[in-house]
Amino acid sequence: MANDGGAYRLRCSLLGHGQDVRGLTCSLFPPGGFVSVSRDRTARLWALDGLNRGFTEIHCMSGHTNFVSCVCIIPPSELYPRGLIATGGNDHNICVFTIDNPAPLYILKGHKNTVCSLSSGKFGTLLSGSWDTTAKVWLNDRCMMTLQGHTAAIWAVIILPEQGLMLTGSADKTIKLWKAGRCERTFTGHEDCVRGLAILSEMEFLSCANDATVRRWQISGACLNVYYGHTNYIYSISVFPQCKGFVTTGEDRSLRIWKKGECAQTIRLPAQSVWCCCVLDNGDIVVGASDGIIRVFTESLERTASAEEIQAFEYELSQASIDPKTGDLGDINADDLPGREHLKDPGTRDGQTRLIEDNGKVEAYQWSVSEGRWIKIGDVVGSSGATQQTSGKILFEGKEYDYVFTIDVNESGPSYKLPYNITDDPWLTAYNFLQKNDLNPMFLDQVAKFIMDNTKGQTLSTSSEFSDPFTGAGRYVPGSSSGSSTVPGADPFTGAGRYVPGSASNEVAPVGGVDPYTGMGAYQSSEAKAENIYFPKKDAVTFDKANPSQILGKLKELNSSATEEHKLTEDDLITLEKLLSATCNTSAETPTAQQLQTLWRAVNWPEDIVFPALDILRLSVRHPTVNENFCNEKDHVHLAILLKFLNPNGKQANQLLALRALCNCFVSQAGQKLMMEHRGEIMTQAIETKSGSKNIHIALATLTLNYAVCLHKDNNIEGKAQCLSVISTVMEVVQDLEAVFRLLVALGTLISDDTNAVQLAKALGVDSQVKKYASVSEPAKVKECCRFVLNLL
Repeated sequence: MANDGGAYRLRCSLLGHGQDVRGLTCSLFPPGGFVSVSRDRTARLWALDGLNRGFTEIHCMSGHTNFVSCVCIIPPSELYPRGLIATGGNDHNICVFTIDNPAPLYILKGHKNTVCSLSSGKFGTLLSGSWDTTAKVWLNDRCMMTLQGHTAAIWAVIILPEQGLMLTGSADKTIKLWKAGRCERTFTGHEDCVRGLAILSEMEFLSCANDATVRRWQISGACLNVYYGHTNYIYSISVFPQCKGFVTTGEDRSLRIWKKGECAQTIRLPAQSVWCCCVLDNGDIVVGASDGIIRVFTESLERTASAEEIQAFEYELSQASIDPKTGDLGDINADDLPGREHLKDPGTRDGQTRLIEDNGKVEAYQWSVSEGRWIKIGDVVGSSGATQQTSGKILFEGKEYDYVFTIDVNESGPSYKLPYNITDDPWLTAYNFLQKNDLNPMFLDQVAKFIMDNTKGQTLSTSSEFSDPFTGAGRYVPGSSSGSSTVPGADPFTGAGRYVPGSASNEVAPVGGVDPYTGMGAYQSSEAKAENIYFPKKDAVTFDKANPSQILGKLKELNSSATEEHKLTEDDLITLEKLLSATCNTSAETPTAQQLQTLWRAVNWPEDIVFPALDILRLSVRHPTVNENFCNEKDHVHLAILLKFLNPNGKQANQLLALRALCNCFVSQAGQKLMMEHRGEIMTQAIETKSGSKNIHIALATLTLNYAVCLHKDNNIEGKAQCLSVISTVMEVVQDLEAVFRLLVALGTLISDDTNAVQLAKALGVDSQVKKYASVSEPAKVKECCRFVLNLL
């Protein structure tokens, strides 16, 4: 640290961007530099100049067709030893650059609205947040998974040090913690749009918001502190090296430096919106603002700007116009203000503001402890000096717009909001506005002309006279800077020789050379030690064992106590017996349409007696005729019936048999096609049974394995990402080693011959979950399979 008491002073001001600087991040190459992005559609790389006081722009990157909103560095890899630069923009895209080419290496497309936050993790993963309410996880040039759950724009994202953990902050006022792609926790407390996130440690993080507060959280969900100091939206937060405090910037024209939980220093800037900040390795602070200038502040006397530069900065600050309507300076009544003599009294704390009246003008001053004097920070005038074209800070439904018009279509009808950015097509905006609000399309020309007439470079203020294109009256009032609008069981069978679903659990003794699923001699023992006999698995694993007589006996027993509405006739029971005989290969008959209709009637029984019917379905669906009937049925009503039994609050016997039936669907191509088409829905429902019994865990692991088999054939990376997420989630709770084994085979099958899947598995932290099974002695197949998986990872 510097020897001057730790006060930050200007180091340098950097010109280059033509409009607001919206994002900053430290660069890896060159060391000590940083990258900036701007509404001027460019990203710029800055390096230290020879004087060790300033910076020089060494590289300008272009690739976006609209404003650039955010930036992050993707760490070095073998292919790109100096790392990559990723930028997100209002064109909905993410551009990825090398540090020596002005054009993108590749462009990531997938978001449906502005990409406003980026964070990189280990193994090349990239996390993006968007106004489309989703976050996406990318690996190289592919989207791996989409995180859905927020109800408004996602303004902030960050990947935590512990693998697989991610945070998102949203205009819905919440922060969500994601593990391996699933929402684990929602943090509530902020009263407005969450704008920034920063990591303090593996267990703690910070957030800032439009409610002008900073909050310190534990990953466990507790809010430890709330920090107050800003008087308007806080846009950005960054942590000092070794977590020795943090810095924030916001809409109150200030950069604030926080030490030991207190605001230790406030630095005012001659720009209304201080959009972004980053802290360099040496503790210097870089800030970007709505005037397009990047400023660097330092504690070091050696790096402090010359007296002339500091004087020029203070003069620029003194000439700024402060809008009293922002509330940054409190309520102002010029008649009650003291004169210049008030400045003879010293301030009581750093950053304290004092207003004086001088010849009819109201001037604002700020006390500097390090300087021991009052520094003028601007003149208080009737309106902000910043224009809408340079600030763009009206929020509507959690998103930023240059203009938000309030429209009354007729005198007695409701008002409508029309948001507009100066880069939008006015005709398309007008069309979308009419469509969204179900208004007469005959107004298209009038609305488009209104937009064009009233957005030609003029500053918006509430006094502007606009003519409503519907009524001709002055009904349109541009929205002043408003707060964000946020959208806003127990086993029922006991006793020896009773029918128990899942009693044949397929567990086998660890005999060398036996099939690890069935116990049969399907593998050659002589090569078992040297060769990976476990994965990639090529065929689906099914649940085939059954005792038809016990199943029918239980069905008849329960049928006798069923209500008249559900009771089956003797003929129906004979029909189901024939179906079971046909599908269990004890007869040469083919299942008939009548038999299937009877089965579906039984499957619609109440949940407390339906399990024998589900078991008949589980066995029957392996037969080609039944499989085709089930999978090609219009609207897939039968699949929907099966999925409802996966309700986590339902009976575990039903959950188990429904999972096994889904596993057995994979025996035919028609079944695989259906399972893959509904993969998202099925996997989402299936994972809800994770708190069930060991047999449920085995069935859930088998379902995941069967999906892995299909995904390995198709090389579907998004499907693999979902499967990896399920594996990670189930491994957290599973204890049965047969289930663990099947998850290991699923994992090995997914990542075999696919470097992207290997990287993603590492990024999700699956490798650390697998390692704990490397020391399992029995059954031997778990340890062996684990070793083969870890070799790939």
